[in-house]
Amino acid sequence: MDVLRITTSGSVDDGKSTLIGRLLYDTKSIPQDKMEALHAASKRKGLDFTDLSLLTDGLIAEREQGITIDVAHIYFSTPNRKYIIADTPGHFEYTRNMVTGSSTAQVSLILIDARKGIVDQTYRHYFIANLLRIKHLVVCVNKMDLVDYAQERFDEIVEDFKQLTAQAAFKEQEVKFIPASSLYGENVVTRSEKISWYDGPTLLDYPEQIDFSHEGDALPARLPVQYVIRPKSEAFHDFRGFAGKIASGSFKVGDEIVSLPSQHRSKIKSIEKFETQLNEAHARDSVVITLEDEIDSSRGNILVKAGEEPQALKEITANVCWMDQTKLVAGKTYLLQHGINRVKAKVQGIQHVIEVTTHRQQDDVKELGLNDIGKITLKVASPIFADPYIQNPANGSFILVDEFSNSTVAVGFVE
Repeated sequence: MDVLRITTSGSVDDGKSTLIGRLLYDTKSIPQDKMEALHAASKRKGLDFTDLSLLTDGLIAEREQGITIDVAHIYFSTPNRKYIIADTPGHFEYTRNMVTGSSTAQVSLILIDARKGIVDQTYRHYFIANLLRIKHLVVCVNKMDLVDYAQERFDEIVEDFKQLTAQAAFKEQEVKFIPASSLYGENVVTRSEKISWYDGPTLLDYPEQIDFSHEGDALPARLPVQYVIRPKSEAFHDFRGFAGKIASGSFKVGDEIVSLPSQHRSKIKSIEKFETQLNEAHARDSVVITLEDEIDSSRGNILVKAGEEPQALKEITANVCWMDQTKLVAGKTYLLQHGINRVKAKVQGIQHVIEVTTHRQQDDVKELGLNDIGKITLKVASPIFADPYIQNPANGSFILVDEFSNSTVAVGFVE
């Protein structure tokens, strides 16, 4: 079974945690002992119903305030596929959590309160989903029960949201609008008679229908080398394999490859996955590749197909989300981690900060503060082989690490 990653976002009290709890409850993914604990916790709060949001709001501060603070990962499955849901915070203060929780998502789910409509945080959530090039976007108009399931209100919110999509840089994003009530389970897993005017898929039906098989095969082939396998045993005396997880594209036996940064060339002799010999391997496959020639390649190098080599970048222009209390200023030095490679990088300059609610750029800025999103230029001590993020997200992102505290201070996307 394949695994589909979904990220959820929404403003405070839009019902994200309740929606996920309802999804788990209606798909019978909650163990009996956890249900009993949920009933008991709801009674302690003085509620006369089972508060499903407690399934994901695990921190004491979250339960006391009724908000999501940290990213919670929820796992469940259907007969068709497995799911990992990242329940990200909705408040502005936790934008960094929102970005990290969305970084590996294939589907973004944005919740909108039917009473409030689009709010400032909606702009931020949509901007992040668009910046991260998440191909499938679900806009769930939640709490339809509080507007008497009115189609007019749903249509009004849809039209308002379409004005946002008209400004988006990533036009290939597929947007699906779904009305729902997470509190009563209307249109979450099963269709709702109270929303009979809506004839589209339910919230679970939509991701069930999406086909993700080998969708990244058209991207350039990239295999960061994580380990060189040399058993040096009698059975495998001369074996030398390059182990790693294919970041993007696909490799076939017989393909001519280039090892970077050495530029040495060879052809793929075999592709092995555990004890299985493969003729072809695809993105997200963890494999061992052997080559026809003994070339010098080690951990931190990257294998690519001949003719698809990325540029060696010494200077990088990138969009970054700043995630540290200490502000970013030009001249500071950090460690840049790209895949499994880590090099020193110096901030050459800050070009602008993006106002995500209007998509406007604020030039002439001297610093980036916590949760700011902006464009910077970096100079690295040794070249990195990255693709522009819009062309190949799997090989176009990086993080910045403070070399003294070892804290991750930013996530970046190569332009």
